[in-house]
Amino acid sequence: MGKWLDCFFVDLWLIKHYKMAKKKTSKNEFIKWFGPILDALRDLGGSAKPREIAQWIGDKHKLSEQILNARYEKSGVLRFHNQLAWGRQYLIWEDLLETSSHGVWTLSKKGWKAILNEETAHEIVSKWIKYFQDIKDGKTPDKIETKTRQIDEIEDEIDGGTLENIRPSLIDILQNISPTGFEHLCGRLLREYDFENIQISQRSHDGGIDGYATLKLNPFVNMSVYFQCKRYKDSVPTEKVQAFIGVMETNKRSVEKGIFITTGSFAKAAYDIEKNNIKLELIDGEKLVEMFEKVKLGVTPKTIYEPDIDFFEQYREMK
Repeated sequence: MGKWLDCFFVDLWLIKHYKMAKKKTSKNEFIKWFGPILDALRDLGGSAKPREIAQWIGDKHKLSEQILNARYEKSGVLRFHNQLAWGRQYLIWEDLLETSSHGVWTLSKKGWKAILNEETAHEIVSKWIKYFQDIKDGKTPDKIETKTRQIDEIEDEIDGGTLENIRPSLIDILQNISPTGFEHLCGRLLREYDFENIQISQRSHDGGIDGYATLKLNPFVNMSVYFQCKRYKDSVPTEKVQAFIGVMETNKRSVEKGIFITTGSFAKAAYDIEKNNIKLELIDGEKLVEMFEKVKLGVTPKTIYEPDIDFFEQYREMK
C-alpha cells in the first residue's frame, strides 16, 4: 500500500464513497437516473446545467411534485438533485461524462453513444464498489466495516449523506432570517448584480410587493423591477405566484419585470406560468444559493481536494 492511503483524508474519502455506494445500491435510489442523465444531455445538445437536466428528466418521466421538491430534513438539500449528483459522479468515473467545471455537465465521446438501463447501471456501481474495495486490499473487511460504522454514527445525525452538512447550510440560515431581514438581504443581493435604486416597501403598504429596483441594461435603457421575497421550506403555492402577477399588473407603478425569490421551491405549474409570462422571473432556493456563491456574498469559498484515482492507479501496483 502506498503512503497516500495512510492519509486520513484520502482514507476517509474512499470509505465514504464505498459506504454511500453500498447504501444507495441497496435502496436503489439513484441508480435509475444514470440512463436518463445521458438521455437528457443528448437531447440538450451534449451539455447542460444540473437544473436543466433535472427539469428535463422531471418532464420526460412525469415525476410528481413530491419527488421533485422533497428535501433532506436537516440539510434542506433537494433529494432528487442530490441523487442526480451521485449519478453524475459514477458516470464521470465510467468516462461517460467529462469532468467539466463551472457547473456544466458534459457528455464524453463515449457518453454520446452509451445507452444505460438499470441493469447496466447496477453493474457500473458494483464495479466501482469492488474497485474501492480492491484499493483497500491491505485492510481486513472487519476494519472497513468498523470505520464505516464510525462514519455512520456521524452521518446518522444528519440527512443528505455528507459529512459537510454538519455545519448549517446557507439555505438553513436564509430560512431562519426574519421576514424583514430577508427582504433587505435580497435587496443587498440584487445590488451585487448591478441593480440600483432599491427600495424595500413598508410591510403594511406593499400590496404584495416587497421591493422595487432598477437594472441599467446600458447607458440608454433601464429596466424597472418589482421583487417579492418569501421564506419557504417547501414548495411555494402556485396561487402565490399568480397573486404576485396580479399585483404587478394592477399596481400603479409600471414595471418591466417581476422577480419572485424564495428559499423553497416552485411547482411545475409555476414554471409553466413563468414560461408564458415574459415579465416573471422565479428564483428558487437552489438558484438563490448559487447567486450568493457567485458573488461571494455572506459565504467563504472553501477548496476541497479529492484524490484523482486515475493518477494514483499507475503507482498502486508498481513493483
